[in-house]
Amino acid sequence: MEMNVEEFDVIAREIFAPIYPVIAKQIKQKTGIKTGTCLDIGTGGGYLGIELSKITDLSVYLFDKLDKMLKIADDNIIKNSLEAKVRTLLGDVHNIPFEDQTINLVISRGSMFFWEDLQKAFREIYRILTPNGMAYIGGGFGSNELKEQITTNMKKMNKEWNGGMVKRFDGDSVSEIKSQLSLAGIEDYSISKDGSGLWLVIRK
Repeated sequence: MEMNVEEFDVIAREIFAPIYPVIAKQIKQKTGIKTGTCLDIGTGGGYLGIELSKITDLSVYLFDKLDKMLKIADDNIIKNSLEAKVRTLLGDVHNIPFEDQTINLVISRGSMFFWEDLQKAFREIYRILTPNGMAYIGGGFGSNELKEQITTNMKKMNKEWNGGMVKRFDGDSVSEIKSQLSLAGIEDYSISKDGSGLWLVIRK
């Protein structure tokens, strides 16, 4: 089923808006990476990457496989006057169009649950990371309070809303992620999972 890009963006822009500055601050604090180049995978309208660019000196690529999403992201870059440090890029996580060891920080909120081949995606992310580079990937709401707020608002729109994540994993999500990381040859990582979401941090 094809994604309704306009509807998706309205939800991201209006209901989910409070989480992006919070998660951006968490990424900055937990990775300590403030300069270099960042790739925001599955960026949608670019909201997380844009917020991170505002509080760091990172040059940010907003990366998505849907051209319609990137048109929205381009508009958001202009609205935030960030043309000098943020740009869009069309492509897929399974074949990232960057040379080896060229990206200091990879971020992604929500898209991992849609990736068809986690092992291949993890290998691609690890390949493009610079030495000492990091990836901050997963799905979260920033805090339990924000999750409750968004859940309330989403259920007003759709009573059957169950958290916004597709059922990507058959069983224990953490075990599955660990298994795919191992198959990808990635050893240095940490996974956190609590009421506000699940995040994977990869270090190179």
